[in-house]
Amino acid sequence: MIKYSLITLLFSLLLGAYTPGMAGDASSDENASGPFIPKAQRRYSDTQGCVEPTEEMRKNHMEYILDQRDATMHAGIRTKQHSLTECINCHVSDAPDAPRVDSEQHFCNSCHTYASVSIDCFQCHADRPVKPRFQPLSKRGGYPVKTGADHDAALTPAQPQVLANEGIGNE
Repeated sequence: MIKYSLITLLFSLLLGAYTPGMAGDASSDENASGPFIPKAQRRYSDTQGCVEPTEEMRKNHMEYILDQRDATMHAGIRTKQHSLTECINCHVSDAPDAPRVDSEQHFCNSCHTYASVSIDCFQCHADRPVKPRFQPLSKRGGYPVKTGADHDAALTPAQPQVLANEGIGNE
């Protein structure tokens, strides 16, 4: 038993010592340069490129997307800052021949393929910018969209009837 443990330890040390040498050889490999990351198509604001610094987004974008999803789905809070739709609108081209999500040239898929991480966002969400065909009801005076400031506000008794009269969900 002791011999087996000693042999395993020695093998592990040798493998560990050999791995950095292998990594040095990988610099000539095509993946060593990193994933293809297309340039952003738009800016978040006049003063700010992305909603967060690049390194922050590379490390934590999934946390932001999940937090945004929970705020939207559970509390009705819709903001642009960490919205998946806004990520797509800024980082993916709306040209007819723009890469789809199954291409390694697509903004999201380029890094996810490189990192061997699968994404399932685009089973439901658009993988390219979508031009709105109509103005949302919140801008025409229909149902209010909650923001972070008023997310605890409750519906008044009249609001469900207004929503029903407007045919929300029956269009």
